[in-house]
Amino acid sequence: MKKIERRSSLKKLFASLAGFAGISTVASAKSETSAPEKQAFNVVEDQDIPLFSGSTKLGNMVFIAGKGAHFDGDIKAHTDHVLKELEKELVKAGSSMEKVLKVNVYLHDLNDYKGMNEVFRGRFGPKPPVRTTVATYGGVPGDSLVEMDCIAYI
Repeated sequence: MKKIERRSSLKKLFASLAGFAGISTVASAKSETSAPEKQAFNVVEDQDIPLFSGSTKLGNMVFIAGKGAHFDGDIKAHTDHVLKELEKELVKAGSSMEKVLKVNVYLHDLNDYKGMNEVFRGRFGPKPPVRTTVATYGGVPGDSLVEMDCIAYI
């Protein structure tokens, strides 16, 4: 009896999570549904071969690729620029900073953590997303002092 109740509870949990992510669920093993179509935007090519997308949508989720700041400046200027670039991509995708669920922050130097936080604070509304911050070995590509990517909903 407990095994059936637990299985039923797990099915309900997974169905609600899938619904939140905009993914259709299978009602029974016999019925088939197709997965939602992935939409890629701002595809970057290398020698005419797609390398990565600037953003991707799947269901009601949007994934924004890493954004950096490729100009001379300090960590505060770079962080402000990167956050503005993330916001532009989110708005284009039909989302906003307030709908960001997860942010990854990659710092060129961990000593910039405090300065990055000063600019980061409050940019995602009253309920900030979860965040991971790491210092990268060898620096962030393109000489940026910071790079960020994020996951949001629409």
